[in-house]
Amino acid sequence: MTSVMIDEPAPAVPARAGDRRGLVVVLLAGLLAAVLAGHRAVPNVHGFGSLLDSVSPLLGLAVPALALGALLRRSRRALLAVVLPAVVWALAHGGAWLPPAGSGPTGIRVASQNLRAGNPDPAATVAPLARSGADLIALQEVDDGDRLGLRQRYPHRAAVSTVALWSRYPITDSAGVDTGLGWTRGLRAVVATPHGELVVYAVHLGSARAGDTATRDETVRALARAVRADRAERLVVLGDLNTATTDRVFTPLTRLLGDAHAEAGQGFGFTWPSAVPVTRPDHVLYRGLTPTAAGVVRTPRTDHRAVTAGFRW
Repeated sequence: MTSVMIDEPAPAVPARAGDRRGLVVVLLAGLLAAVLAGHRAVPNVHGFGSLLDSVSPLLGLAVPALALGALLRRSRRALLAVVLPAVVWALAHGGAWLPPAGSGPTGIRVASQNLRAGNPDPAATVAPLARSGADLIALQEVDDGDRLGLRQRYPHRAAVSTVALWSRYPITDSAGVDTGLGWTRGLRAVVATPHGELVVYAVHLGSARAGDTATRDETVRALARAVRADRAERLVVLGDLNTATTDRVFTPLTRLLGDAHAEAGQGFGFTWPSAVPVTRPDHVLYRGLTPTAAGVVRTPRTDHRAVTAGFRW
């Protein structure tokens, strides 16, 4: 008898688990790269886009986390995918960590500090700034200027509401600046420095909170209008602007003024909250000068670190 062999179909081979290994990491890496590259395209509904802009430098912290996930999954594909957000982050924010470009002799030094309302010892807060050699100190949330102990070293002062400017050089003119808050929380002063006349804005713009940035946004635009209309050749803006430089809302100011920290500082220059800062609402902006140095000073008794900068004519 002749036997007949019947070929049976081979059983289906399930997809190897390795084909899917690291797939979640790959997808997250792609999403992170897209957010880093296009966060300004996210609609600014209830201030969400503005918030995303502000924290965009911190999103780089997700890159090593994703790389660790790829290593744990032993996925070469996932590890290669993590390179994409790493490159996008480096292109967008890596330049902040390069050696500062500012150099040369410094003609004038400035500083700005939010003292924090109700500060129990504001004199202790400003003391490091006075010791730093700053020629001009702008302060926000000032309760009582006489408690600061600055008179001897800074004999000239201009103040309006809770904002003040202390100067080693004569202040020849000062006036309040309307930033659209309904009460004056900014001033414009003309300082007679040994190098020439310098216009200084000391301001505290409206606060921004999650889901509510409309007031802050309007104060940024109001300050930009004031600066645009100002004919001063040399001008400096000092203060708590409640806006990060990466925030799209900041654009009206960056179109008009340079950022001293971006050009003469190093790192992100975060100032708030003081203990573990995650953003930089405090700024030194300028025109008609050349920044030679910029930095951040940790000061006691307040929730903001101070910002400093040096300029030459």
